Amino acid sequence: MNKKLYKNPDKKKIAGVCQGVAEYFDIDPTLVRVLWFVVSWAWGAGVAAYILLWIILPDKSEVADVLHKDEVPDDEEF
Repeated sequence: MNKKLYKNPDKKKIAGVCQGVAEYFDIDPTLVRVLWFVVSWAWGAGVAAYILLWIILPDKSEVADVLHKDEVPDDEEF
């Protein structure tokens, strides 16, 4: 199965970026949020990275449509 990075607006606190990153790496989203806060507070790069990912990453629903199309062969009938 192909893993795709996306944001998850269904379980978001701000934009769903940390939730999507947590699902990609299969870790607790709270841990990702805490680490992101520490990086943002200590170095400031986390804020810029979050905003960039907020803009660039597709929503989970968009990625799910693409992954579903990849799993079903075109020549198979339902």
